[in-house]
Amino acid sequence: FKFGVSGPFWYAAGATIQILLFSVVAIEIKRKCPAIHTLLEVVNVRWGPLAHMVFLFFCLLANLIVSAMLILGGSSVVYALTGMNSTLTCFLMPLGVSTYTMFGGLKGTYYAAWTHTAVIYAALIVFVWKVFVGPSDIGSPDRMWENLQIAAQKNPVEGNDGGSLMTMVSGPGLIFGVVNIVGNFGTVFVDQSYWQGAISARPSASWRGYLIGGLAWFAVPFTLATTLGLAARALDLPVTSAEAADGLVPPAVALHLLGKSGAFLVALQVFLAVTATANSEQLAVATLVAYDVYKRYKRPDATGKEIVYVMRCTVFGWAIVSGIGALILLELGISLGFVYMAMGNMVGSAVAPIAFAIMWKDCSAHGAVAGALGGLGSSIIGWMTVAFVMDGEVNLATLGKDYPMLAGNLLALCASAMICVVVSCIQPQDFDWEVLRSESEKLLLEADPNARLPDDDSDDSQAGMDRVRGWTFRTAIGLTVLLIIIWPLLTLPEDPFSKSYFGWWVAVAFIWAHVAAFIAVIFPIWEVRHDLAVIMGVKYGFGNPFGSSSPDTSSGKGSLAGDSFASPTLDRSPSSKAFV
Repeated sequence: FKFGVSGPFWYAAGATIQILLFSVVAIEIKRKCPAIHTLLEVVNVRWGPLAHMVFLFFCLLANLIVSAMLILGGSSVVYALTGMNSTLTCFLMPLGVSTYTMFGGLKGTYYAAWTHTAVIYAALIVFVWKVFVGPSDIGSPDRMWENLQIAAQKNPVEGNDGGSLMTMVSGPGLIFGVVNIVGNFGTVFVDQSYWQGAISARPSASWRGYLIGGLAWFAVPFTLATTLGLAARALDLPVTSAEAADGLVPPAVALHLLGKSGAFLVALQVFLAVTATANSEQLAVATLVAYDVYKRYKRPDATGKEIVYVMRCTVFGWAIVSGIGALILLELGISLGFVYMAMGNMVGSAVAPIAFAIMWKDCSAHGAVAGALGGLGSSIIGWMTVAFVMDGEVNLATLGKDYPMLAGNLLALCASAMICVVVSCIQPQDFDWEVLRSESEKLLLEADPNARLPDDDSDDSQAGMDRVRGWTFRTAIGLTVLLIIIWPLLTLPEDPFSKSYFGWWVAVAFIWAHVAAFIAVIFPIWEVRHDLAVIMGVKYGFGNPFGSSSPDTSSGKGSLAGDSFASPTLDRSPSSKAFV
């Protein structure tokens, strides 16, 4: 809506590469410390209690920012479509989610994630067909292109080449892309929920999940923004910049194209996206509090039942805290867009040290702490300084502009990495990874078949992880370079986009959305087809149509029958390490 075709692209690419790169972290977790519960256990073993407390602060801050931001955006959309009181919405959404998070745990998270994702993709495909196939006021990519030419002539985009909406040569769009990349590095690498997924997964599934999931995720922001964001400009809908910053473009387009049914579909899509994220964040915070606060500092000999009790209490408490955080942002008049652009300033400085914790044996405690805190200080100072230099004052309006945000985000990521590397090179740690493995195994409270890799030559073994490590690294880096460098450069000969080139662009988004929907919705069912057959056979007396090759569910390893339908006790289910 704001930048034209460059906006959807940088929004998607800037939030995808972190997931792809996290596949490398997932492999290192399985290779070096498959028994851990949280990322902070790695920090504590390597660098001690001071670093542990520092990065606990950053992890909880990342969880709070993500939770409050999503609740804030969700409440704005719900209010715009239904008129429901925003204050009430800020609490009802997280509290409603907390009920099934408390008792469903990681199993509930996976079920909710799959069902919510299925509905979100279904809504996405409905909008894509409605806008680009019709019947609608647009109905084709050619008509969209023609309308956007008129829109650009009426309201040229400042900073875009020729003021066009059909160009990737966009200064503001590029700035948004850089800020988006830094911010999402923070909300992936510093967010326990991503580590939790890698920790709880079967070894051979961990790295595949992040690579495939990252590519599938790209379709959501890219296709949705290309469809609804550009449609708002093509239809010349009366959406203000402030309303766009609050995330109200999709509901405006949906209401225009589909009436009340469109409003309902967007409201449902937003609600499911917010609740799925809130569920993951509540579980992540509960795991951190239980293992890295309660067990670490208050009761080191805590039993499994005590851990579960603490986690359930934390889930409920975090629902209230995140609601209060969203309400504070709402009352202060801080928009969703502002929080999204500023999140890298807050947590970006923790990215490099946390990545080094599992990737670089010479990173020292002093280097990690100095990098995280020094990067945060540099970010805040640079953010405010650029705002003051450019506008002579520091307030929400000046801090929210492009260049102050860019300065803060770049300093958070780059200054942190530089400080961390320099200090660590002066006094390297030379850490022995076997110490991490042995110390993390001492933290186990439950029997977990994935906590120790088998000694055979299977894909789940240490040898299997070693085999795919290099390939995963090269693939993640290659896809990252493709998305943020090669793809944008390939668009330059077609600047601005011709009608035919825009048609190709839409076709890519259209196909990608459908393939991603298959990957995210249908492929998981196929993966557990044997388990479903066993369950159906036990419950309804049907035989297994896939033969006798169903996996061994007695160990609970990597199967629906073992992971999701086992008795929810800490000594039986491998999922219990992140709260069953």
